[in-house]
Amino acid sequence: MTTPYQLYYWPGLQGRGEFVRLALEEAGVPYEDVARRKKGMPVLQASLDFAHSEHPSFAPPVLRAGELLIGQTANILLFLGIRHGLAPRAEAGRLWANQLQLTIADIVNEVHDTHHPLSTNLYYEDQKKAAKVRSKDFIAERIPKFLGYFEQVLANNPGRGAFAVGARLSYVDLSLFQLMAGLRYAFPNAMARQEHAWPRLVALHDAVAARPTIAAYLRSKRRIPFNEDGIFRHYPELDK
Repeated sequence: MTTPYQLYYWPGLQGRGEFVRLALEEAGVPYEDVARRKKGMPVLQASLDFAHSEHPSFAPPVLRAGELLIGQTANILLFLGIRHGLAPRAEAGRLWANQLQLTIADIVNEVHDTHHPLSTNLYYEDQKKAAKVRSKDFIAERIPKFLGYFEQVLANNPGRGAFAVGARLSYVDLSLFQLMAGLRYAFPNAMARQEHAWPRLVALHDAVAARPTIAAYLRSKRRIPFNEDGIFRHYPELDK
């Protein structure tokens, strides 16, 4: 096993890299957040460049583990989950965990599109009107659809412990924690009105936050605060 892992993600924001950080923190394995160090950005850019990598990623996050260079959040988490006991042992369970993680990726993309509904190349201020329309639909229709689905996943899991997959914590639970935390930051009013409908997700969020390794991480400087440069952004005019 390579120690430490090297995580390549944009400095100054949680973004999709945070789902990977949470898994690394829970596993208790050393890692380096490369782009947060001096002269780290060229190393990140090289992981996306065909001139420097045989299999470059399209975008961060990217994880280096020895000779392996792994892209895509769900792919990285599948790798870490298998290595560090954060994924089921059986193939069927691993596939189910990956399926759930890909569904989390779907709602994360939709969260991003609430504040950038027209183009990622435009500033939020250039698409505020469209963002209000998109956010209204997201709050009314998409949040309940996705979180209702994940609530049912928790309800249907026969394993003890109130986890998403099996009878022990997996990377899916860590990602559901991050999803709930991000939605609460971006849409506090909407979540306050609606989250009574998802008691299992609320309980899972609280249980993950209370885990010793995660609690220590959340108190540390390694946890970048939510901000308006990331995926989960709080614009009051969108939270109505």
